Amino acid sequence: TGAGGNIGVSAGPDGVLIIDDQFAPLAEKIAASVADVADAEVKYIVNTHYHGDHTGGNAWFKQKHHATVFAHDNVRSRLADDENHHHDALPVVTYEEGVKFHFNGDTIRVMHLPAGHTDGDSVVWFEKARVLHTGDLFFEGRFPYIDLGAGGTVAGYIANVERLISMLEDDMQIISGHGKLATKADYQKSLDMMKETAAFVLTQKRAGMSLEQLTEKGLDEKWKDWSWNFITEEKWIATLYKGQ
Repeated sequence: TGAGGNIGVSAGPDGVLIIDDQFAPLAEKIAASVADVADAEVKYIVNTHYHGDHTGGNAWFKQKHHATVFAHDNVRSRLADDENHHHDALPVVTYEEGVKFHFNGDTIRVMHLPAGHTDGDSVVWFEKARVLHTGDLFFEGRFPYIDLGAGGTVAGYIANVERLISMLEDDMQIISGHGKLATKADYQKSLDMMKETAAFVLTQKRAGMSLEQLTEKGLDEKWKDWSWNFITEEKWIATLYKGQ
């Protein structure tokens, strides 16, 4: 855990695979943390989506560790569209639907989901370890960020979470994109919050309430603790209002 998205790590006799790599200035610290787990360079990186707090270390790990970066097609496209991008930051292997790693005694299944957080979201399922890394399709205990400008949709985000929860068993562990290690029950709480607040905002919008009026009215008091520094209640209301 750190300043960016939570990093998943598979370390073993086949080497090291990491899921996401936070911001570029943190790459050396991330490598040092990985070295505490395994005496090996990072061989593979999976980007769950294109945001800089999940892909910022790509170039450093490619240059220093000769890591190969995997991501959905749209991740490479969106990173490449940034005129200031570094070529080494681009994923080398891209896919449309997903890819499987047979690595360190596990089958690590990378699955692309329809537009939700962005239009290039992937989740990573460790079949034997029974762990799911959701990327930013889960902000544990807080309002999520749905990037409407990058193809994200409120309905798609909620549908993806419903699909993932249906695949989980109660005792599986979830590495969220942001927040603490979680369970299926934690994920369900997040889903319930999103569905209830989305329905409330949509009802008020259809009744003719403006975004400004709805922001002033606010959400039910029970959602107060879900607000955080990046996605405040005001920003979450705006996302729900504009995105559905």
